[in-house]
Formats: sequence, structure tokens, C-alpha cells
Amino acid sequence: MLVQVGGEVLFEGQGTQRVLETFHPPTYYLPPDGVNTSLLTAAVGRSFCEWKGVAEYFDVQAGGKTIQRAVWRYPTPTPTFMAIAGWYALYPGLMDGCWLNGEPVTAQAGGFYGGWISSAVEGPFKGDPNHPELI
Repeated sequence: MLVQVGGEVLFEGQGTQRVLETFHPPTYYLPPDGVNTSLLTAAVGRSFCEWKGVAEYFDVQAGGKTIQRAVWRYPTPTPTFMAIAGWYALYPGLMDGCWLNGEPVTAQAGGFYGGWISSAVEGPFKGDPNHPELI
């Protein structure tokens, strides 16, 4: 997997964790030791997921720009999701590019979703304006 933003590499490696939710493409959680955390700054605000718990957000600063709340993680998720504790996820549409096994991914539609769409997954997905029944 490769994630680039602002001319910098935010992540390059393997060992990611794929999380699936109903009518979503996968969201990938990146191991903390592989993320270029020098590009991240803690952001204001948190969100709550009934399944995973409380997420904290990070701004990405790269290439002379700041992308607000582009990355998140669950520092202390619910027991079911402890495997992703401290691992980072991101909105692929806010990055310059995200690749899975060399294939560029498409971001899940909608500003709230962090799904990665590749040739390995099939929709429709939440957020797709062509499928309002899923929005």
C-alpha cells in the first residue's frame, strides 16, 4: 500500500488492517510504526462510532498545505476493535493518491466516509448519489 500527500509519502508498506461495514468499501487502518507521523498534527474534535468508540483526528501538513481532519484513529476502541487501537485511517479522497498492490483506489463518495474502492470490491456503497437508498 502507498499513500502520498503534498509530494510526501504518508505511508508505504504492508500489514494494514481492513475493516468492513455494511454497504461500505473497506477502510484500511495503517500500523502506527509505518505512518509518517511528522506530517500529522492533532486536530480539534472527536467523533463517536457505536461499534468502534471515540475517534481522534489529525490534520496533515505536507507540500505547504494543511488538510484538516484527514486522518483519524481510535486510541482506545471498544473491545471488539482493540486490534486497531492506535492505528491510523484516512480519507483517500483528500490524499494525492492511494494505491493497493499498485492499483490506484477511488475514494468512497461523501465527505464522511473513508472507504477505498478498488477492482476487488463491488458496490453500490453508502454515499453514492446514484443510490440514495443507501445515503
